[in-house]
Amino acid sequence: MRAAVALILIAGIILFAAPPWARVAGDTWLAQQPPVADGEEPVLPEVLVRPGELPPAPPDAPVDPAPTPPQPVSPFDQPLVYPNLEQLEYEGLSSALRGTSSIFDSPRATSIIDRIQLEERQPRNMVEALEREVGVLMQRTGAGQASPFIRGLTGPQNLLMIDGVRMNNSTFRFGPNQYFALIDPGMIERVEVVRGPMSTQWGSDAIGGVINVVTRGTGPGYGRLLGGEFFNRFATADTGNYTRLNVQGSYRDLGVFSGGSYSNINDLERGGSLGRQPFTSYSQYAGDIRFDFHPDLCHRLTVSLQHFEQQDVPRSDRFPAEIQLFNPQQRNMAYIRWEANDLCGLLLDGYSVTASYQRNKEGQFRRRPPAGPRFEQGEFDVDTVGVTVAFFRDAGPLGKLTWGADWYHDDVDASRARFDAATGAFIEPLLPQFPNDSHYRRTGAFLLWELPLTERLTAQSGVRFSDIQAGASVPLFDPADPLAPAATTRIAPVFSQWTANAGLTFALSDEIRLVGSVAEGFRAPSLDELTSVSTNVNEGIDVPNPGLSPESSRSYEVGLKANFNRLRGQAFVYWTDLDDLIARDQIGTIPDPLAPGNTIAVLQRRNIGRAEIHGFELAGEYLFTPQWSLYGNYWTTYGQNLTDNEPLSRIPPNQGIVGLRYRSPRHRSWFELYAWIAGRQDRLSERDRRDSRIPEGGTPGYETINARLGWDLCMHQRVTLGIENIFNEAYRVHGSGVDGPGISGHFGYERRF
Repeated sequence: MRAAVALILIAGIILFAAPPWARVAGDTWLAQQPPVADGEEPVLPEVLVRPGELPPAPPDAPVDPAPTPPQPVSPFDQPLVYPNLEQLEYEGLSSALRGTSSIFDSPRATSIIDRIQLEERQPRNMVEALEREVGVLMQRTGAGQASPFIRGLTGPQNLLMIDGVRMNNSTFRFGPNQYFALIDPGMIERVEVVRGPMSTQWGSDAIGGVINVVTRGTGPGYGRLLGGEFFNRFATADTGNYTRLNVQGSYRDLGVFSGGSYSNINDLERGGSLGRQPFTSYSQYAGDIRFDFHPDLCHRLTVSLQHFEQQDVPRSDRFPAEIQLFNPQQRNMAYIRWEANDLCGLLLDGYSVTASYQRNKEGQFRRRPPAGPRFEQGEFDVDTVGVTVAFFRDAGPLGKLTWGADWYHDDVDASRARFDAATGAFIEPLLPQFPNDSHYRRTGAFLLWELPLTERLTAQSGVRFSDIQAGASVPLFDPADPLAPAATTRIAPVFSQWTANAGLTFALSDEIRLVGSVAEGFRAPSLDELTSVSTNVNEGIDVPNPGLSPESSRSYEVGLKANFNRLRGQAFVYWTDLDDLIARDQIGTIPDPLAPGNTIAVLQRRNIGRAEIHGFELAGEYLFTPQWSLYGNYWTTYGQNLTDNEPLSRIPPNQGIVGLRYRSPRHRSWFELYAWIAGRQDRLSERDRRDSRIPEGGTPGYETINARLGWDLCMHQRVTLGIENIFNEAYRVHGSGVDGPGISGHFGYERRF
């Protein structure tokens, strides 16, 4: 009913706001033409005008004296313009597609959330940045956490990257985990999402898809500049505040972008009559700096440093039976990249060489109140070094070739102990979550080939060899107490595999592309699955299984992409077959070491066999005028465990959005009203039924009505307002441990200087 009310409101606004004689051409916005008589076509100017520009003078107009060369303008004062699909080119070899195609010409299902959309969404975290994107479900086991599901898969089955540098490491927890939340939304230029296997381009983990977060940098030609921006975002549902300061400067060929942020989130006020959800508060801070040196128009040297830290992040789904906190939850990253493009006359047209270092630090605290007389505290550090090289060559009629190699190495240090809850005194050491001598190495080489077969038909194909080696002294399972120190056995498994993909793009017209692809996926078992003794599991405790085999997949998809003057969108149908899928299996129970008299389940990862996932994805936008548009998406996912003949675990429900949007020229103001609708998910696996995050009988469907607007007070100040969940609907995203916010006011202020 509420969604119907919203649709009626949207339709009414369209009738009054969209004069039929307004026309749009490509990525340019035409000035509105005067009305014409019925049955006549409006006369369009021969020269298309971009937002804020004046049409050129006629040929016989007098010539003005040569103008004074323009002075450099700070990037913070340059208004954003709206790109179309053809303009959304990936940034060279470090993009998610690892090629040079636009999303319009690529055979893959791809989305870009650009900075215009990020400014309108006003995200305080990565959930708010990516939530409601087609084909992506953002799950939160606890506040301050984010685990994207892509086509029904999550955790290490999806590859997360920052500027083309692998964020995944071998300790990423199986299933939903929190690590995508360790990115500051205030440093993002755009987010690239590729749905479907990308193992040929990026190796292990990219079965469900790839998310590449591109950070903000500087370009050449700004001259001698110094500027900045300050913004603050606040929401009433959790009285949460996010504040960031950015400073950008350039001198000759060197540009610098830097920033820092702080966020403090309080307990969440839920929809309906649920009240506040306890144990959903946390805080975080971040800082980053990026240097871009442009010795000429063809080369760039980039140096980036990033730090992000969360404190007292709760495992919300376990409260009040257990108090579990992540403190700290920390990510550090540094990389240096030398890249080139448009190298005319040389054997290469472009190349990229990147060296990176990352450190992930995670501390955990666990206690079972009030009966638990003891608590556990542990910590582990993962140091990851990586080197990637990629080369590009346009060979004319022989097509475009992209090839290269990558290498990443993880080293892990870990500790854990048990303490007295009353005095804090040390009681005994425990097995750390990971063996102290564990390490993990990934090596791979790839070749991608784009070949024009005819004037309208283009083929894209690729092949990759991946070699992965793990090493650790794995503890032998003790049924009496899996956390007690025990004898170990040394393991050194090696996983090697070839993967390939192939795709076709057929230009039905200048505005329509028919695409299709077949892609293989591959994921080697991680240290988390092979070696960890983990209590961070919803049902109990995980124990190692060194005998796991890699997961593999094959995905088929067919899609249609449109880029008309008024209509932009894409629709895809896909089918994915999964082999040797890894899932948890209960192998017994043990006495609860934190609560005497209770028992907990002992779980171990197993290769369960075969499964399938298929679905449909639709997303688009229709422009009524240069300013007003109707947009939306809809996607459905169906998963089946073929071996056990039951639904696949954690499959998202059918869902989508529909909205009306206004954007003024040069993005000086905007407004949107939209509905987010999700169906009921009651197709549950046996594991889903045991999951405390999923209500008995399944997750109910929901619909929320939301509105937001923003406008420039003056050239240097902007205000944004929003109302989320206007009708105060009580809801929960499927599989989350945190409920949805109730009716919430959102306020933002930005000051550029």
